[in-house]
Amino acid sequence: MDPKAAARERFEGTRGALIELSHRIHAYPELGFEEERACAWLCESLADAGFSVARGICDLPTAFHARAGSGPLHVAICAEYDSLPGIGHACGHNVIAAAALGAAMAAAAVADDVGLTISVLGTPAEEVGNAGGKILLLERGGFEGMHAAMMVHPAPFDVLRAKIIAASMFDVRCTGKESHASAFPELGINAADALTIAQTAIGLLRQHIRATDRIHGIVTQGGAAPNVVPAHTSARYIIRSETLEQLNELRPRVHRCFEAGALASGAKLEIIGGDKPYAEMRHDETLAAFFRSNAQALGRTFPTSGEAETRPTGSTDMGNVSLAIPAIHPMMGINSWPAVNHQPEFAQHCATADADRALVEGALAMAWTCIDLATHEQARRALLAGPGGAARPVGATPSGSAAR
Repeated sequence: MDPKAAARERFEGTRGALIELSHRIHAYPELGFEEERACAWLCESLADAGFSVARGICDLPTAFHARAGSGPLHVAICAEYDSLPGIGHACGHNVIAAAALGAAMAAAAVADDVGLTISVLGTPAEEVGNAGGKILLLERGGFEGMHAAMMVHPAPFDVLRAKIIAASMFDVRCTGKESHASAFPELGINAADALTIAQTAIGLLRQHIRATDRIHGIVTQGGAAPNVVPAHTSARYIIRSETLEQLNELRPRVHRCFEAGALASGAKLEIIGGDKPYAEMRHDETLAAFFRSNAQALGRTFPTSGEAETRPTGSTDMGNVSLAIPAIHPMMGINSWPAVNHQPEFAQHCATADADRALVEGALAMAWTCIDLATHEQARRALLAGPGGAARPVGATPSGSAAR
């Protein structure tokens, strides 16, 4: 039987269970680094499918590595499964996780026949905005020996190469001094003023930054009572630029806005985090071409130009992976427009028939892309000669792993 037909046949046997798994993860959203149930369900499903599974890899309790096949070409399929505070799976990570399992299970059916090793990497905490799970896995050897990586992501519509930009998230803490806001205001140091001045400065800064730069954030603590001069305030901000290089230029300019607020108000300032930013996504053209062809064979359509691939979108730690090894991150439409990612309405769409279709077609397109990479001589040679070619042997376990 043709390898792609065999992979599809294997997938059809798991379709119902994968859709049920997607809906279950959707019904029980968990925040980054707290995805205990989702991690357990995914690992159990992979173990039942014959994968060797290591949980808690790289000293991350909700990360995992599941492997099948023993071919020379090693492809990683990344699963995300964390949610957003308050609005649950408003980025569709339930679909991402189930599609990753479906792709791996389908490709595993022919892995040894075509010369593949297939891994599912459970990558927690993509939504945290700094030091995400993939970044920590990269630092700790979780991607060693892998020649390529891929995942799919729900979106309002199909986009093959979304313009994913670099991002850095950090926390700001301002410390002043309490006092009676009416009787003795002159004895207080207003930490809320420090944030107000900083926000005003950021608003003015926006006139003088690149059109593709982004600065946005929230006040996480504004004070305790209106009749007490606020002594403790905090905020959480994200800055974004097209590339890490541009991000490094923007960061000090934004930090100076917070420094200005502290200087003007007399408050003390502390900036925490932002040390492990998300990189821009570098879509590998060979992988993208194979994925496009396979997705189109399943009925998907991707625009070849226009705003969909040129307008800056979000950021992801998959960008960091793409700078280390060839990778793709296609967006699979779930017919949600005008609801978009990070809206409650989008979360509702991520457990619908359209989201299930994105899961199915995304999984099959990834499985077939893995087969293409293994059977296309030029593509296989290029990947084997790339960054993963001289890394740790396929059978080794990532550092810090514990097989369970």
